[in-house]
Amino acid sequence: MRAIWTGAIGFGLVNIPVKLFSATQQSELNLDMLDKKDNARIRFRRVNEETGKEVPWENIVKGYDVDGKYVILTDEDFQKASPEKSKIIEINEFVEENEIQCIYFETPYYLEPQKAGEKAYALLREALNKSGKVGLGNFVMRSKESLCVLKPLENGIVLNKIRFAQEIRDMSELNMPGKDNIKPNELKMAMTLIDQLTGPFDISKYKDSYTEALLKLINAKAKGKKLETPQLRVVHSKAKDLMSQLKASLDVKKKKAS
Repeated sequence: MRAIWTGAIGFGLVNIPVKLFSATQQSELNLDMLDKKDNARIRFRRVNEETGKEVPWENIVKGYDVDGKYVILTDEDFQKASPEKSKIIEINEFVEENEIQCIYFETPYYLEPQKAGEKAYALLREALNKSGKVGLGNFVMRSKESLCVLKPLENGIVLNKIRFAQEIRDMSELNMPGKDNIKPNELKMAMTLIDQLTGPFDISKYKDSYTEALLKLINAKAKGKKLETPQLRVVHSKAKDLMSQLKASLDVKKKKAS
């Protein structure tokens, strides 16, 4: 793996030199965009709006529009704005992980200690393990400040970027149902179904079956096979059918268990 950021974890007065690595990879197929007429690949080019000519990466700079005029920013400018945040993941406090709502979580990364920081890294990891808490901090990567959570995982520490409160849209703009029309026996039945479907979390049971099915379809088309399109119809059931649906769901679960 290639490091995408190098800096340090700020833990009180202790600095732990680390490298940041992406913890995830995409599972979907890499599909190319093609011209329908001749199946030629579509290319996206960086074009100057004034001249219509393509601009090479080395000639591209970043700018911010101030009253119709661009202020050009260099890599040094991003560093000058906050040099400490550009190089340090500063842990500001420690919190209970369950206090952070799932909507805030964004992207996970692995933190690897550099040689000079291995002991301090291990100390922080074990302290997080023993306390049961996560570190809440912030840092700057690619000219953007992010909040983050540091949590131990096996022998390492995972950094998970989380969103700022201002990045979350207000749910009050949506039309959400209340709970007044939920009947006690319906809720009891729903709780029974949840209990029957409850089990230990095992992520290995779940696979990206859609990508697998799509690849199977691609291979079949490549061999010239004709494929039938399965018909799927979404049925919108009335509220009065809710109890019968819940009962049927329980019966299905019982049959699978027997």
